[in-house]
Amino acid sequence: YVMLLTLSPYTPRFRDRVSPPGVMIRPYLNGFTIAFNVSQPSTWQPYVDSMHHFLAAYDDKVQEEKNIECVPGQYFIQGGHDSEEKKACQFKRSLLQNCSGIEDPTFGYSRGQPCILLKMNRIIGYRPGAGVPVSVDCKVQKGNESHLRSVDFYPGNGTFDLMYYPYYGKFTHVNYTSPLVAMHFTDVQKNHLVPIQCRLNGKGIINDLNSDRFLGRIIFTLSIGK
Repeated sequence: YVMLLTLSPYTPRFRDRVSPPGVMIRPYLNGFTIAFNVSQPSTWQPYVDSMHHFLAAYDDKVQEEKNIECVPGQYFIQGGHDSEEKKACQFKRSLLQNCSGIEDPTFGYSRGQPCILLKMNRIIGYRPGAGVPVSVDCKVQKGNESHLRSVDFYPGNGTFDLMYYPYYGKFTHVNYTSPLVAMHFTDVQKNHLVPIQCRLNGKGIINDLNSDRFLGRIIFTLSIGK
């Protein structure tokens, strides 16, 4: 009990070695296979509903009310006592452009061009990329590479801006909204199971550990019927 009293609820006791981040995708409904038929809305509507629900916290008005505009391209380092509430940078869903659900409320699913969101796990104090933004790329994980012919990334060129880091923990960084990268699969082979691997790339990132498919990368399957 006395030892527990010496621990801070705001930051880890030791942060000399911070693990590289894992990643997760949205929508995530029934495992890592996203399967639907374009001509059957009932098969893709649950994915669309999941995306809208997840992005509700990223609505532009919500972000403008709760968070501040930050300077892109540099870490947002905040001083003060560990217990002081920290400010959070705005990440508006409009930054996701064609994958924002604003102009196309179906996120491309109604056309067989689905959007998938990638999010890094939160790690207190972590500054990814050592001063250079971490980027994302996707390719066919195993099989015919021509089954994935085109992917668009948002925002920008598919990077996690440095201004969203470091993260200070849920007790003080109360309005923190994790940055996202949207992957718009605009040309995927129809009527095939297409296994896809999307990776983080940057200094200090580990994305090739066979024993952990979520560390610095994620593998999922697209199955798009006509």
